[in-house]
Amino acid sequence: MKQQQFNGTGVALVTPYQQGKVDFEALEKVIEHVIGGGVDFIVSLGSTGEAIMLTTAECKEVFKFTLKKVTERVPVVAGLFGANNTLHLIERVRNYDLEGFSAIMSSNPSYVKPTQEGIFQHYMALEAVSPLPIIIYNVPGRTASNMTADTTLRLAHASKKFIAVKEASGQMDQVVSIIKHKPDDFLVLSGDDSLTLPIIACGGRGVISVIANALPEQFSGMVRAALHGDFETARCINLDLHDIHPLLYVDGNPAGIKAVLKIMGICSGEVRLPLVPVRESTLENLKVELEKMYAGMAV
Repeated sequence: MKQQQFNGTGVALVTPYQQGKVDFEALEKVIEHVIGGGVDFIVSLGSTGEAIMLTTAECKEVFKFTLKKVTERVPVVAGLFGANNTLHLIERVRNYDLEGFSAIMSSNPSYVKPTQEGIFQHYMALEAVSPLPIIIYNVPGRTASNMTADTTLRLAHASKKFIAVKEASGQMDQVVSIIKHKPDDFLVLSGDDSLTLPIIACGGRGVISVIANALPEQFSGMVRAALHGDFETARCINLDLHDIHPLLYVDGNPAGIKAVLKIMGICSGEVRLPLVPVRESTLENLKVELEKMYAGMAV
């Protein structure tokens, strides 16, 4: 089944910059780093990829470059974001070359704060035009609207084209309700790295991760152990990573993960306004936590 290729660890790739322009050489380094680290699939131009910061031409170029460099080693998901209205999203789907992608991922429209019926109709309009399976992305911290469990389940039962939800509401009761009542072939993926282990313990099938940009071997190792029922190993790795997670977000995402990648020498810490790089104090704290982690890492 198409859904099964999205079990495990997905990574929402960053978009590196150099002097304000997309740094494709660094993007290739990130791609090789995450694939070499064992991730199961890649999301190009999700929230962590600063999708709405890029021009349409840049988005198309990043998509094309990513597919070329991945060379079908892992599935690639196309993030389609930045549409505050449904017609705009439909236009983007029709105008993008999606050949080579395994699915698309899209979130609720932001700013307009639609009702649950509006959210349902928005995704059904996307379903009608999408040539690919769809991963629903519920991220109320960014969209200002939470998609309830009932709405997610309504979509999951309405069309086989909806294959998964990336759940980033932070509401475990909501996540568990979806897991309990979903169709058998519909996947629940964590949208919060720090909640991935408990979500898998409750029946989730993986994650679309931020931290896996920098620590793919460690984080995918945790996910793989948990999915195989080895919770002792998974707990140890989860605890090793625990103190790093909040530092990735204290100055905003993707500024935090780009700071880690800068420390590791993979890409710069540049982001585009209105985002700004992390504070020097955050950078130093990240260095300290990385040193501690590597000193006692379980894998």
